[in-house]
Amino acid sequence: MACSDSKLDLEEIPLVALNVSLRKKLGLYLNPKNTVAADWMDVAQAMGFSYLEIKNYESTKSPTVSVLEDWQARSTDATVGKLLSILKDVERSDILADLSQSIDEDVRKYRKSLRKKAEPPVQVAEVDSCFPRTQERVGITLDDDPEGTPELFDAFICYCQSDLDFVHDMIRELEQTEYKLKLCVFDRDVLPGSCVWTITSELIEKRCKRMVVVISDEYLDSDACDFQTKFALSLCPGARNKRLIPVKYKPMTKPFPSILRFLTLCDYTRPCTQSWFWTRLARVLSLPQSNSAAHPM
Repeated sequence: MACSDSKLDLEEIPLVALNVSLRKKLGLYLNPKNTVAADWMDVAQAMGFSYLEIKNYESTKSPTVSVLEDWQARSTDATVGKLLSILKDVERSDILADLSQSIDEDVRKYRKSLRKKAEPPVQVAEVDSCFPRTQERVGITLDDDPEGTPELFDAFICYCQSDLDFVHDMIRELEQTEYKLKLCVFDRDVLPGSCVWTITSELIEKRCKRMVVVISDEYLDSDACDFQTKFALSLCPGARNKRLIPVKYKPMTKPFPSILRFLTLCDYTRPCTQSWFWTRLARVLSLPQSNSAAHPM
């Protein structure tokens, strides 16, 4: 890594900073079984995965990518610095040398995105001072009060457009019944004209206690769902306190996402469990948070 990036700094950079392209490159080095050099199995063992878990990864398309996704999801130690330390410990200095520049570039981009997010939006002084602040200018959701507390929700619903009918069922079963839950459904609740990624991050992190992930084949192809899920997992590694709840409502032809494989699934496709499906989901969404924060993911 560049000399400007100290080990301490990299220990604070979450693994989410490394993009898909770099993870695939790591797979090219680590996926092949090697009798001389350490491979992905050695790396997974150093990350704390069990023997049975490692054996199960053998059937995935890229064991390295799957291991990185699951490590990132369940461990607070999943940082760029820790990954580099593991590669050094298993004596894969060739990877460190060959991919150093790419890793450095990903880290720089990640830091730049954080700085950009922290910067206030650029405003023209004359325009900003000429008009009063209105709900349309400061609000995110339909019921936001510019002068009061931001609108809060029991759960953010992560879904793709093709699954919207099931989301309507969810609204009917969870909001319009005795459960009286408050769901954040992007197409219904968010004001138009906002920056999608910025608003989504704000809602997941600060406005919603939990996140329901509607899993389907279409979900796996959605960039927006992928971003929302990984962002939520980066806020709560391991999905502690039942903050992420995956829901499957129809049969799938594609493999279940490995990044959510360690979470208990609410499966609506099983006839024997449909009678208590909504009750189970409502109960977990109604649980109080165990931390002191009011609503952050």
